Amino acid sequence: MRAGFPDFRLGSVLATSFTGTLSERHGDAVERIPTPQRLVDWLAVYGLAVDSCTTAQLDLARELRESIHAAATAAAIHDALPAPAVHVINNRSAQGRAAAILTPEGKRQWQLSSASCLEDALSVIAADAISIISGERDGKLALCASPTCQAAFFDTSQSRTRKWCDMNTCGNRQKKARFNANQHRNPRSAE
Repeated sequence: MRAGFPDFRLGSVLATSFTGTLSERHGDAVERIPTPQRLVDWLAVYGLAVDSCTTAQLDLARELRESIHAAATAAAIHDALPAPAVHVINNRSAQGRAAAILTPEGKRQWQLSSASCLEDALSVIAADAISIISGERDGKLALCASPTCQAAFFDTSQSRTRKWCDMNTCGNRQKKARFNANQHRNPRSAE
């Protein structure tokens, strides 16, 4: 990762990982794609390599990110999907030219148009969001239990009872806070 920027929070679900490029939404927000090049870096990590990104395209990407977050949050709490968010997701999905291809190892991989333009990559992310928000994929949308995060994530655990978007960050932080609170209530237990 490039020096001077916060690390990416990488997950196995493209659309919700993309919404995680803005974390701690209800605390001190952390923007993980503050520059066009940083978005290019993030896309490359997910196999969506693009040649370049302009500031205007970064704005389109952030609009898609926030739309996915709004729609996924609504779906997680069984609320009506916000029409403006649905409109943005559908538009970004329709605007790109990407194809799913099968690798020799039997995995699905996305192939962007020969120009490798950012709009193609955004269409892949939007299509992934559509598949999870519509309930097409096996899993459950949930919201992180961290009061400062509350990120939408796609729970594919067997029990579908995950509490945190990322155990290594939000989960550990919450468990540590609970442990410290218990230590202050019961100082003798630390001896």
